[in-house]
Amino acid sequence: MSKENYNALHLKYLGINTYRENVLYLPMDAHICRSEGFEVHARVKVSLGQKEVIATLNFIENGLLAANEAGLSNAAWESLSAKEGDRIFISHTLPMRSFNHIRSKIYGHTLSQDQIQGIVKDMTDGLYSDIEISAFLSACAGGRLSLDEVVHMAQAMIDTGKRLTWGGVQVVDKHCVGGLPGNRTSLIVVPIVASYGLIMPKTSSRAITSPAGTADTMEVLAPVNLDMASMRKVVNQEKGCIIWGGSVSLSPADDILIAVERVLDIDSEGQLVASVLSKKIAAGSTHIVIDMPIGPTAKVRTPEMARLLKVYFLYVADALGVTIRIIESDGRQPIGRGIGPSLEARDILKVLQNQPDASLDLRNHAVDLAGYVLEFSDNVLKGQGRFIAEKILKSGEAWNKFYAICEAQGGFREPKTARFTHTITAETKGKVKNIDNRRLARVAKLAGAPHDQMAGIDLHTTLAKHVDCHEPLFTLHANSQGQLSYALDYLTINMDIIEIERD
Repeated sequence: MSKENYNALHLKYLGINTYRENVLYLPMDAHICRSEGFEVHARVKVSLGQKEVIATLNFIENGLLAANEAGLSNAAWESLSAKEGDRIFISHTLPMRSFNHIRSKIYGHTLSQDQIQGIVKDMTDGLYSDIEISAFLSACAGGRLSLDEVVHMAQAMIDTGKRLTWGGVQVVDKHCVGGLPGNRTSLIVVPIVASYGLIMPKTSSRAITSPAGTADTMEVLAPVNLDMASMRKVVNQEKGCIIWGGSVSLSPADDILIAVERVLDIDSEGQLVASVLSKKIAAGSTHIVIDMPIGPTAKVRTPEMARLLKVYFLYVADALGVTIRIIESDGRQPIGRGIGPSLEARDILKVLQNQPDASLDLRNHAVDLAGYVLEFSDNVLKGQGRFIAEKILKSGEAWNKFYAICEAQGGFREPKTARFTHTITAETKGKVKNIDNRRLARVAKLAGAPHDQMAGIDLHTTLAKHVDCHEPLFTLHANSQGQLSYALDYLTINMDIIEIERD
């Protein structure tokens, strides 16, 4: 038997979802493991016809696979266009030179532009396992990326994906650094700005460590998985869009990194700046407003950290040729009432439709940010932006534009509500002294958000508000009794998420 045939195995479909990671599954007694010395977590090359992927090896011990069979994760199966019974060939991979650069970074060395380009290219080519990606993220966390390394990182992320151009005109955008539950201002800013006539192609992320990302909330109201041609059609028609950035392959390395960051629950400063600016520049943006909430339980906790991030943003934006304006905002409490995709979508509609019970803090913050974006226009004087934004919102133009964008993206739909609710009340009379954003977000996630769109929290109080004993503080929303119980169990040892100072 030739070595080629000896290394051949027949595919069996297992239906295992590993998100983006390519995984190969072999039986413990597979002959190739004995002959080639493969061990669990080895990186191997899997070939099928003219296609190949690099995959992480896992073993199956329960007899699900015969000695001459192999399985693949769904990601690898789709990459190889595999069919049940196809014959695949397995071989050793060549050592990745770029991973030597990551080892160098782990030991504190500064990486060059070529080294970072090599890492990002290999990552987008699928050569890295999640373990290796997590090593890179950890090596870069905690302020370990220099300013120039962040520039190189952002540039590499742009270069390895597609890039949109809009004919040399001004293209605006807005991004929030994050950490505030419910802060879904983009869905209000985009239609205001587009109504005025500026181009705003908003490509958004899904949640990393939060109960909802902008794309998660928009998906409640309209499709967000548009390809590049569809996105361009929407923007040409309506001047703006709100879609998931991962569907148009802009800065694909960022989506790979985000998937691992979500598991690690980290979001380093340098990586954050590279992530934000690479996606905005890849989408064709020339002028960007950065909303930076500052608060003890927001992503940016202190003025010192805010100053550091401002230095990063300004330096990298200047190096990459874009104009940015950084707005520091209050990050001590959530923005809006809803926390979770459907509840946040409900808040958005109330603001856009000028309903009397709309969240004032969400409305005011969105109008502020829209005003700053409008002031990028040569036709808007500094200080006039907010007045124009307020007028567009009050007139109903913003709601009409938002509805038109939703229809152009595939059709508007109303948000739905969860099956189960449970209201948490104050145990004492007094003034709300503190609201813990991070733990409040954790409760919403335990209730099922963002994967369950209807799950989350409805917040009934704000900082400095005087509450009576047994007055509602927030209501949990869940679609199963089990998820509701998970959240309530967490609350039994975290009842101080909303801290009340006794009268």
